[in-house]
Amino acid sequence: MKILVVEDDPKLSGFIQKGLAAEGLIVDLCSDGDEGYVLATTLDYDAIVLDIMLPGRDGLSILRNLRDKSIDTPLILLTARSSLNERLDGLKLGADDYLTKPFYVEELAARIHAVTRRGGSQALSLLSNGSVSINPVTREVRNGEELVELSAREFSLLAFLMRSPGRVFSRAQICEHVWQYHFDPSTNIVDVYVQKLRKKLGEEGSAVIETVRGVGYRARGDER
Repeated sequence: MKILVVEDDPKLSGFIQKGLAAEGLIVDLCSDGDEGYVLATTLDYDAIVLDIMLPGRDGLSILRNLRDKSIDTPLILLTARSSLNERLDGLKLGADDYLTKPFYVEELAARIHAVTRRGGSQALSLLSNGSVSINPVTREVRNGEELVELSAREFSLLAFLMRSPGRVFSRAQICEHVWQYHFDPSTNIVDVYVQKLRKKLGEEGSAVIETVRGVGYRARGDER
């Protein structure tokens, strides 16, 4: 799943990103309310984690505007306050859940999975391309009827490509989204993982991942 985290504390946001990545989630970080609102309204996310106190737009204003635009992406509020009124205001505006700081990142991950299951978001939809299908909630991958065992990183890579069939991603883009660090031109980590995926998916399933010479990789564009 792809998650937007809007949090202005760099130490906390880094902690969240590292913890959610360990759970196999792809995380976009943002520290400003205005930028976070733009990302939330222009890109597709399976869930949004939103701090209430932010520079620029505050979290409750972002939440209100998203719901006014009928953007129903599951959303979890983060707050350092324990005020009942603030929590109630967030839930009345359409928040799916909230966490009071400090919290364990494992609890945040569990709540993300809970709100996406409950909310019927994009995360509940099977991704399929050719003979390969992915269930983002159960993290099951199948080639036809055969269950394919993937590591967390292999799963994230395959899901990232299959979410945008036909779109070409450079190795740098893949590294940033799947590994959450800047691409080192001297590394072949993306190519190694693509080879691993193709081997596990077999001859028919491996055709889902196409090499675009001199650019990078894509999931083929005949998604069904």
